[in-house]
Amino acid sequence: MKSLPIDRLRRVDPPASPLVEATLELVRDVVRRRFSEWDGDWASFVAEGSDTVTAADIAHVETRILASGHRFDWSASISAAERPEAYRPAAGADDAADFAFEHPNAVVGSADDRGREQRGVGDNVVRHDANVIGTARYIRSNARVLAYLTDGVPPGTIAVIDDSGGTLTAPIIDQFAGVICAGGSVRSHLGILTREYGIPCLMNSRISGLHDGDLVEIEATAPAKTTEDYQSGTEKVGRIWRLPTEAAR
Repeated sequence: MKSLPIDRLRRVDPPASPLVEATLELVRDVVRRRFSEWDGDWASFVAEGSDTVTAADIAHVETRILASGHRFDWSASISAAERPEAYRPAAGADDAADFAFEHPNAVVGSADDRGREQRGVGDNVVRHDANVIGTARYIRSNARVLAYLTDGVPPGTIAVIDDSGGTLTAPIIDQFAGVICAGGSVRSHLGILTREYGIPCLMNSRISGLHDGDLVEIEATAPAKTTEDYQSGTEKVGRIWRLPTEAAR
């Protein structure tokens, strides 16, 4: 079998996660097979023959991963609902009032002199002139999005979202006062959308004890996290506080 230039590339040190490494190796196997059948060199394969790697090939990669017993972490509860064979079960009801994300590395604290309890941190997408205060509302299902499309998003809603892609909330995103997302980075689709709409947003949020209906404050005045910060491992976060219910909006 002909060798591939990708086989000669230096491996990343430290290596990626086991899932990423396994996926890459399975994809390499597919490319090796297709290249061995190609009548030409690597340059011509890249230019003309790479489409011989089909969607069915990639689906087979996923099938082999699932056959090992692995189940993917879901980014939105609809994933687990529609493909329970591929995703780990979603914990908690979609929009239950008593639901709260419980991140193991959430940074929480006691009430400050203003009565604010820190319930987590996140990566600030854009630095704003003022913090934003509003009501936390978990948006984890199509049902809630459809309800908001029909009746409108309640004023002052700070959407708490687990899907960094932004597809679920795109139809109503312009009506949010702010966004707290449990996944992704400032360059995720949701981060880009909130930047374009000028909506305060914290991505990759590590939160705990924040319930639907809580009055919250997002530290939108925190420095925005950059690509260079991610690459260098620089910790730069905005804080998330839960406010006493009698706090003025």
